[in-house]
Amino acid sequence: MPGGAWRAVYHGAPVAMTAEPETHSDAIGPPRFIGQDRRQVMQAGAQQQGGKSPFLGGRWSQLVIGIICMGLVANLQYSWTLFVEPMNSKHQWGTAAIQVAFSIFIVVETWLVPIEGWLVDRFGPRPVVAGGAVCVGLSWVMYSYASTLPVLYTAAVIAGIGAGCVYGTCVGNALKWFPDRRGLAAGLTAAGFGAGAAITVIPIANMIRSSGYESAFFNFGIIQGVAIFVLALLLIKPRAPKGAVVSRRNMASSVDYSPGQMIKTPVFWVIYICFVAVAAGGLMATAQIGPIAKDFGIAKLPITLFGATLPLLTMTLSVDNLCNGFTRPLCGFVSDKIGRENTMFIVFLGEGVAMLGLMQFGQNPYAFVFFAAMTFLCWGEIFSIFPALCADTFGTKNAAANAGTLYTAKGTAALLVPLASVLSVGGHWDRVFIAAATISIVAAASAKFLLAPMRKRWINSVNQPSTCAGGVQLVSPASE
Repeated sequence: MPGGAWRAVYHGAPVAMTAEPETHSDAIGPPRFIGQDRRQVMQAGAQQQGGKSPFLGGRWSQLVIGIICMGLVANLQYSWTLFVEPMNSKHQWGTAAIQVAFSIFIVVETWLVPIEGWLVDRFGPRPVVAGGAVCVGLSWVMYSYASTLPVLYTAAVIAGIGAGCVYGTCVGNALKWFPDRRGLAAGLTAAGFGAGAAITVIPIANMIRSSGYESAFFNFGIIQGVAIFVLALLLIKPRAPKGAVVSRRNMASSVDYSPGQMIKTPVFWVIYICFVAVAAGGLMATAQIGPIAKDFGIAKLPITLFGATLPLLTMTLSVDNLCNGFTRPLCGFVSDKIGRENTMFIVFLGEGVAMLGLMQFGQNPYAFVFFAAMTFLCWGEIFSIFPALCADTFGTKNAAANAGTLYTAKGTAALLVPLASVLSVGGHWDRVFIAAATISIVAAASAKFLLAPMRKRWINSVNQPSTCAGGVQLVSPASE
C-alpha cells in the first residue's frame, strides 16, 4: 500500500489509517492523498490555538507585499527601452546588439522560473525573494558600469534570475494563500508587474536626462534591490485559511502533483498549448502596434481622448497598458465566479474578434485605438487565468513550481513572434491579423470544448474514492 495519510470510511464511520509516508518523484501518481499527514494536523492545531494571525501575517497583507515586490521588479522589463538610446549614444554598440541583452533577460526570467518555484515550495518565499533582491540590485549596478557587451549580457542574466525569483514567488504565494480566489489573487499580483513601471518611468526618465543613464541604473538599482530585500523579510510561508475552498464553478483536484508528475499528464500539455497559442497570437499583434500604425499612416496623427491630445501611437500605447493591467484582476475575478474555461472562451474569442476589427477598421484613428485596446484587454488575462487553472488542476502544495513550469509557455510563444515579420513582408498586415485571430479563436473553442471536459474527467478520476473489502473506502489518486 502506498505511503501517506489515508482517509477511510468503514460502514459510514471514519476510521484513521496511517502509514509511513513515501515519496516517489518519478511516478505519475502524486505523493499525497486526500487528508492530512501528522505534521499538517499539528500545524492546523497550532493555528487554531494561536487565534488570528498578526496583521503582516494575514493573507491580504502578504498579497499586498507580493504586489509591491512585483511593482519594484517591473522596471527590469518595462523601463529598459528608456536606456537603449543613451547606451548606444555613448558606446556605439548598435541598437540590435544592446537589445540582445533584453532578449537574454526575457529568456532567463522565463525559463528559470520552474527552478525558482521549486525552491519556493521547498524553502519558502523569504530566501528566494531575498536572493532575487540581491540579483535585481546587482544587475542594475553592473549595467551602470558596463563598458563592454559581455558585461552587459552578464548583467542581463543576473537581472533575469532576480526577476524570475520575485515573479515566480509572488504568483505562487498568491495561488497558495487564496485557493478560494485564485484568479483574483493571481490577477492582482500580475497587475503589479505593470503598475510599478508606470509609477517610476517618469522619475527614471528625468534622472537619465539630468544625470545620465549610469546614475539612473545605479541609484534605482540600489533602491529597488534594498526595498525588495526588506519586503522579503516580511514574507512567510503561505497557509490557506480554514474553510477556504475552490468555487464549484472551478473544478479542483484534491491531490498535489510535483512538476515532474504534472508534465507526464496529457491535460497539462493541452493547457500548455492553449497558453502558447494565445500568448503567441497576442504577441504577434501587440508587439507590432507601432509598425502597424506607421504603415497605416496614422502613428503621429494628433488624437484627443479624455481631454488630452497626444500622437495616436502614444495615446494607443497608454490606453493599451491600462487595459493590459486592468484585465488581469478583472478576468481573474470573473473566472473565480463563472469558471476558468468559460472565461477563457469569452476573452479568447473577444481577442480574435478585436484583431479582425483592427484589420478591417484600423485606418480610422479612433477605431484603431478602440480595437487595439480591446486586443490588450482580451490578452493580458492569460497571466492570471492560467496560473489559477494550473493550481486548480495540480494542487496547491507545489503551486509555485507548477505555475513556473507553465509560465515557460510565454518564452515558447515569444519564439513564434518573428513569424509576424515574415507574414507582414510588403505591408501585408492582413496576414498577421488573420493568423493571430485564427489562433485565438481556435484556442477559445479548444478551451471550452476540449480542455473543459478533459479536465473534468481528469479531476473526477483523481478525486474518485476506491473501495476495498469490508466496506472501507480509501481515497487515493488515479493515474492517467
